[in-house]
Parts: sequence; structure tokens; C-alpha cells
Amino acid sequence: MSKNIIALLPKHVANQIAAGEVIQRPSSIVKELIENSIDSKATKIQLIIKEAGKTLIQVVDNGIGMSPFDLPIAFERHTTSKIKKANDLFKIKTKGFRGEALASISAISHITAISRQLNDEMATCIKISGNKVESKELVIAEFGTSISVNNLFFNIPARRKFLKSNMVELKHIIDEFNRLVISHNNIHFSFFQNNNEIFNLIKTDLKKRIIRVFGAKFSEILVPVKEDTPVVKINGFIIKPSGSKKTRGQQFFFINKRYIKSPFLHHAVNSAFEGILSSGYFPGYFIFFEIDPNKIDINIHPTKTEVKFEDEQSIYAILRSSIKHSLGIFQVSPTLDFDKDSSMDTPYSYRDKSASIPPISLNKSFNPFNENNNIYNIESNDGLIEMDSDSKQTQEIFSEIIEDFVPQQVKVFQLFNKYLVSALPSGLLIINQRRAHQRILYEKFLASLSEKDAPSQQLLFPFEIKVSDTEYLYFTEQKNVMEAMGFKIDLSNSKVLKIIAIPVLVDEQNLESLVEKFLSDDPLTHKNGFSLGDTMAKRLCKALSIPSGKTLTIEEQQSLLASLFACKEKLVSPFNRQILVNFDAIEIEKRIN
Repeated sequence: MSKNIIALLPKHVANQIAAGEVIQRPSSIVKELIENSIDSKATKIQLIIKEAGKTLIQVVDNGIGMSPFDLPIAFERHTTSKIKKANDLFKIKTKGFRGEALASISAISHITAISRQLNDEMATCIKISGNKVESKELVIAEFGTSISVNNLFFNIPARRKFLKSNMVELKHIIDEFNRLVISHNNIHFSFFQNNNEIFNLIKTDLKKRIIRVFGAKFSEILVPVKEDTPVVKINGFIIKPSGSKKTRGQQFFFINKRYIKSPFLHHAVNSAFEGILSSGYFPGYFIFFEIDPNKIDINIHPTKTEVKFEDEQSIYAILRSSIKHSLGIFQVSPTLDFDKDSSMDTPYSYRDKSASIPPISLNKSFNPFNENNNIYNIESNDGLIEMDSDSKQTQEIFSEIIEDFVPQQVKVFQLFNKYLVSALPSGLLIINQRRAHQRILYEKFLASLSEKDAPSQQLLFPFEIKVSDTEYLYFTEQKNVMEAMGFKIDLSNSKVLKIIAIPVLVDEQNLESLVEKFLSDDPLTHKNGFSLGDTMAKRLCKALSIPSGKTLTIEEQQSLLASLFACKEKLVSPFNRQILVNFDAIEIEKRIN
């Protein structure tokens, strides 16, 4: 007799599964709630969060509001005011349309929703827990809507366990918030975290909104882009090459004011900047497309950040041409072929390009061991070829060397200005000089965290740099860790960062470059579950370590080896990259003979 094993899932389980597709973290809720407020024609939107959204996310707006009947229905699955029939999916002008967001949020949190329409005397307040409406009453409130989301993932402990630190989750929220406020500069936004105001962005034009969000330094590096064709209307700004970075932080595409990701369009921008940017740098841009909704499809991903175009080749060509035109008008590009671009030629197929080898300039006066370190690219990826080695055997070899190690007596030479080679009785030891120096600096900075007063040097004149609200928040969160490492920071002015003292390993002349690297979108912050102290130590050691290609004197080579041997961990860099390789004498003889 056959056995039936397929069953219909309970409603609450199905809702939790659906919520997993829409709500990945607190920033997902921020996005959905603010987009609903925008769709409600709000002119003022307030975001309030606590503990990076883990305990509270509240969005308050002055939009059209909901009736007492509509408010509870809005939290049911597949209920929406945006579409009525299937064809409406191909002419969407609103942010939301599926009717899934509020239902998904209510499935995994406690919700208090208050809403009032302009002509209503009283507002309606409902409380929901796990998709169940627990209460409904009339209250006094301003017109508009307020939705409070408490105790995210309270009924899914496994999901809550995988949330990152408050700093990381807050960074995701700010990223989502920035995308929304940039694309809707006609709305007044405010943002509070733990009762502290982070943003207060009044209605303004696009350029002023970008400057307000990313800092005053953007006022000098934005180049306008504008193109009006029957296929697409393009406007926005690109960032001058002088303002480009080695990270992809300031790259924004918006289609009909909706943030999207598009490697295809990004390739068009890269193509326009070809020959202008230095190797390893990325173009920055804030590009807005206005396209007939019938010509695009955004209903292909739960986050709606992917889009398909009916005529993507033409859009590619128009975008590339408009950017090159702007670069030429503002004399950013030394040479431009306008005749070729004016015809809107169809672009070649999208393909990856191999990176060219960047030229390396050497400063012969540089000494990495005298507290006068230069700042180098945090993102650089120098490479000792990864070789298989028996770590236990290598550790034993190191132990033998350490016993009778005298730096001045070690025979060592530099190979390719990247590696140190030392002859041992048992063979050859090859050391990656950059990774070795990273390990040395990393352990020094970690050690300073455990000291009561880390060694620092007072600046004769305090270093000051203007910062955006986001950057100010970053340093507020990092202040204790940075001061434990030897920095002394004054944050009394929310618009200016003032550094009074720096660690002895940091060169004052390169302080501005180091601060810029702190503010870059380093993947270490997001992908690894390390502490703030560990992350900061890694940032510093990567920024301050000697570069590949740097010639070292014999004394510097010996000093580097001595410092490496004094480290607790000698085999791998702070980024788990191999520092040394041992070539056994017997193996060498076999190969030769």
C-alpha cells in the first residue's frame, strides 16, 4: 500500500520561508519600509533604529496613510495597492508591487503599525506578532504612517544568530539608506541610531544631496552627465579621476529612481574611462536612467536590484558616449575620439579585461624600520606563489633557526625586490618581505590593545579633515579601538575629524592617506567576523607594510628577519597568506642531479 508523505505547510511556516527570500538582515527591512513611505507620496520620512536594527526599526512618514480597513490587510501576503492585473507588472512606477514585504516582516518580528489618512479624525493602531494581529484600536496621531519593527527574528533563533556585529549591520543600513536618499532628493529624510541623529537631509537638488551624504570634498570632483534620447534619458554625475578610489564604494545606477546593479552598464562606464584612470582605480558615478517601464523588467529578483532591458545595446552605447562627452567638456580626458562616439556605435561584447601591470616607483630614501613608513595600497595583492609545504616540518625548521639566531650573522639576500632568501644547513628559506612585515606590524598593533597606554606621538598641529555624517559615525564607532592603538581623536565637531596624536609607527605626512583608507569600503569589515580591534590592526598593517618591489639594505633585511622570528606566529600573514617556503637541500640535490 502506498504511503503519502507530501503535506501542505502550515501558514506560519510558509510565511517564514517566504520572509527568508525578502528579509536577509535589518537593512532589508529599512529598504522595504522606506520604499513604502516613498510610494505613499511622503515628503518627510524619519528612520529610527536601535542596536543596528536588531531591537528596533521604525519608519515614520507623512504620506497618504491607510484606512482602518486597509491597515491590517496590508500585512497579509499578496495584498497590494500597486497592481491589479498581470499586465501591470510591465508598467510599474512604484517601488513596491508584490505585496510580500510587510507580510514577510510581520512573520519574523513584533510590529506596531499606526496610520491615519488626512480626512480621518483618529488613527488606527494594530499590533502584530508572527503574522497574527493581536490588537486593533483607535489612537491619536498625526496623519501618515508609523511602522515599528521590534525583536527581529525573535521566532527564528537560527537566523538571528547569523546576524553580524552592530557595526557591520549598521553599515548595511547606512548603505541602503544612502541609495534611497540620493535617488529621492525631493524628500526630507532624518535618521536616528540609539537616539543619536546621524542624518538630517532637507529637500534639495541632487548635487547638494550627494555632497551632504558623502562629504564636502565631493563639491570639487563631481562632473555632470546629461543625455536625452528617445530610448533613454540620462542624468547624474561622474567623479573626476582625481577623486577615484581603489574600492567600488561610490558607484550608483538608478533606473526610474530605483537602485540597480548592472555589470553590463558598469562595463560601459569603465570603457568611457579607459586610458584616464590609473591602474587599480575604479570610476565613481551617480547615474540616473529614465526609461519607459514597458521597456524593462525588474520582476526577476526578490530585491529588485536586477533589471533586463529591451534594448540594452543602445543604452550601453548612449551611456558610454554621454560619459566620454562630459569628460571632454570638462577637460578631464586628455584625448577623446568624439567622431567615433557621436554615431552611438554598438558596443563590442561585454568581456573581462586583464589588468595591466602597474609601474612601480621606488623611493630610495625610504626605510621601513625607522618609524617613517609610507602608506601603500590597502587593496594590493602581492604574491609569493602559494606552495604546498608541511607546516609541521616548516615549524620544526624555524625552531632550529631560532635557537641560535643572530641577525648580523645570517646570510641573506633579496630576490626580485620581493623575497628574502637565506641559506640554511638544511636548504633554502624564502620569505615574502611584505607579508613578513605585515605580520610584524599586526602583532605590534594587537599588543598595543592590551597595554594601558599605547605609545603615541603628539602632533605639533592637530590633523583636521572634513567628514560626512557617515564618516563621522564610522570614527565614533572606532574611536575606542583607535585610541587603544595610539591615536588620540577629537570628535566634538560632527563635521570635522581632529587627530591630536598618532601611533609611533605612523608617519604624519601620510596621515591623510591613511584616514582615506580607513573610510574605504574594505571587505574585511563585512566578510569576516573579527573584532573591531583585529580589523583595525589589519587595516593598519596592510597600509603601513613595505611594498613588493622595495629594495632593502642588508641591515634592513636582517632587522626584518629578526622581527619576524620574534613574532608569535611566523608562518602566515594576518590574512592567512604563506610567509615563507623552505626548499630542502636533499630535494634540491635530487632536482640538480
